[in-house]
Amino acid sequence: MSSSIFRGVALATLAVSLPLTQVSAHCLVGGRFLPATLAVDDPCVADELSLPTASWFKTGDTPPANETDISVEFSKRITETFGVSVNETWTHLRPPGGPNVTGFRNLESTFKTQFYTNPAHELVMSAGLSVEWGGTGSEALGSDKFSTLKPTYYIGKGFGDLPDQFGWVRAFAVTGQVSYSIPANSATIVVDPDTGNTSSSPNPQFINWGGTLQYSMPFLKSSVADLGLPDFLNHLMPIVEVNLQTPVANYAGTGLGTTGTVNPGVIWIGSYFQVGAEAILPINRGSGTGTGGVVQLHVFLDDIFPASIGKPLLQP
Repeated sequence: MSSSIFRGVALATLAVSLPLTQVSAHCLVGGRFLPATLAVDDPCVADELSLPTASWFKTGDTPPANETDISVEFSKRITETFGVSVNETWTHLRPPGGPNVTGFRNLESTFKTQFYTNPAHELVMSAGLSVEWGGTGSEALGSDKFSTLKPTYYIGKGFGDLPDQFGWVRAFAVTGQVSYSIPANSATIVVDPDTGNTSSSPNPQFINWGGTLQYSMPFLKSSVADLGLPDFLNHLMPIVEVNLQTPVANYAGTGLGTTGTVNPGVIWIGSYFQVGAEAILPINRGSGTGTGGVVQLHVFLDDIFPASIGKPLLQP
């Protein structure tokens, strides 16, 4: 299927959700709200829209290029525990001494099932499959022509079930995910246009892993102690995210190693949307240089449209 057809399906799906008007947070586990995080996917299925997520940073290339990404993601529940999401990213690259490159990345889809929820212990687990559809992105950006599958496990855990004597510690929560990246082709064949000679380069397999540590000021006020803070502060959730990638197979001779970022930031949570901002700190030279940033506006469609596009397509 061509890139234009894939993109048309994604945009048509998004268009259905656009008449936004204005209910309970989209990932509630007992008394715990787990927000949509910017670098690591949250463990719930939901009806939601990230429009947009914008990031800027310097790549790990030598010399590094300045990269700006603007992405849109739409997620829809099919049942109460199974959902599908579609993500598209537009990229602008500014390499030093070279022409700028602009285009779309490969389209991505994720199919997720929330198979375990324990409200009493604020624990939720999901499993999913993400697909990066090869050939749907710009070749100028180096988008792969082959598809990549990523079976993924997600988990979220709040500490509100700790005894009352733990006090403010009960407002902490963690989430995590781990996936295995499997390219559809084990190698990419390149043909020299001048000589006709061919060469082969391996397509590595990766483990993608990461997590978040978050502190919920809303939970602190509602379930631990009301400190009389300004209302704005009671809507904040300080957070640190870690997002890493490690090659594990088919990468001999590539020089690849673990890369990733640490993202400290904060999320402000409203009734119908949230706004997040984080710094992007590369863990090593191969992950990038300097400090970048990411911001996101995330809309809770299940709270805004509980009787229409915000509810599962299939009801019991």
